[in-house]
Amino acid sequence: MSTQPPLDGVRVVDFSRVLAGPYCTMNLGDLGADVVKVERPDVGDDLRSWGPPFAESGESTYFMSVNRNKRSLVADLRSEEGLALARELVAGADVVVENFRPGVMDSLGLGYDDASAGNPGLVYCSITGFGDTGPLRTQPGYDVILQAMTGLMSVTGEPDGDPMRVGVAIIDIATGLYALSGILAALHARERDGRGQRLDLSLLSTGIASLPNHTAGYLVAGAEPGRLGNQHPNVAPYGVFSAADGDLVLACGTDQQWSSLCALMGHPEAGSDERFRDNRGRVVRRDEVQALLEEWFSTESTASLAARLTEAGIPAAPIQSVPAAVSHEQVDAAGLLADFTDQDGAATRLVGNPLTMSAADLGVRRPPPRLGEHTTEVALDLGWSAHRIAQAVAIGALQESRTRS
Repeated sequence: MSTQPPLDGVRVVDFSRVLAGPYCTMNLGDLGADVVKVERPDVGDDLRSWGPPFAESGESTYFMSVNRNKRSLVADLRSEEGLALARELVAGADVVVENFRPGVMDSLGLGYDDASAGNPGLVYCSITGFGDTGPLRTQPGYDVILQAMTGLMSVTGEPDGDPMRVGVAIIDIATGLYALSGILAALHARERDGRGQRLDLSLLSTGIASLPNHTAGYLVAGAEPGRLGNQHPNVAPYGVFSAADGDLVLACGTDQQWSSLCALMGHPEAGSDERFRDNRGRVVRRDEVQALLEEWFSTESTASLAARLTEAGIPAAPIQSVPAAVSHEQVDAAGLLADFTDQDGAATRLVGNPLTMSAADLGVRRPPPRLGEHTTEVALDLGWSAHRIAQAVAIGALQESRTRS
């Protein structure tokens, strides 16, 4: 098996920070691209300070989770030398990813028009909170703000409870994956016609696109969605049920699964009852369906229920904690946890890339970088002399990593 990753030889210059952009570029790095992360002096990516928890190295674990397989370059883009180095990087790049507010990169001479003039094959991806046009174009965007604005929080939570944010920054993550797919498509198109292009993504557009069944229900049928807790607006039974010793999730997605479930519960007649035999009827009468299942679930243990339901071909699982989830034998079998040695020689474990490829190894080639760890290395790659680098460092235009005390 070849271990050469598919994006080997692709140079990505990453001006993004926090989550959507870094999540995208981490995946590009996993696929083999050389990702140079351009960071601000002293503070770097905002995510470096988002904690606790922190690793022994002082890095936030949040930062570490989305920044493997990258090199960190610290350049002050307000300085002549720092900006010169950034422009040289962009001139030789295959991909640029940035998430500044609209107009900032243009003001630095690093926008798409300037960058593509000297590098017509460049794939340039801009990620913003609200897009490049419209009344909110200059407003900063954080995931929770967009969860509120796009309707996601309005459909998350208990029916009689408060709106809730999803427990992870799901719009950021989805935006990063949209960016990844767009960049890969643009690189493929460049192979065909030799031209790069600009890609624009916003958290707002991703958030709206992440509610397909809810928006379609409203736009097509005028149905305004609300909060159903853990139940599904279009499928029943589907949700959390309380067993004798804990909670279990059941997802009954087909009428055949419903029939099998009824037989398992000892109520085969419910499977053929015209009120419940198809999903439409069960959704309309979800309270009756819920009551029938709750009576049965309450008499069984979660382990017994999960085993019997799974054996009958009915999707079900106990609700696990994060420690239990990452310790599960199936996660181990999937090889999802990645072990690597950090800069201090300490063994560290993180979740790796969920993608496996038969002809490539997508393992951790580089641990999450210290701030400025690769500044000198990248500058030397571009042909800068050691003397010039030292001068730039002395005036604060560039910054190298500092040894942890």
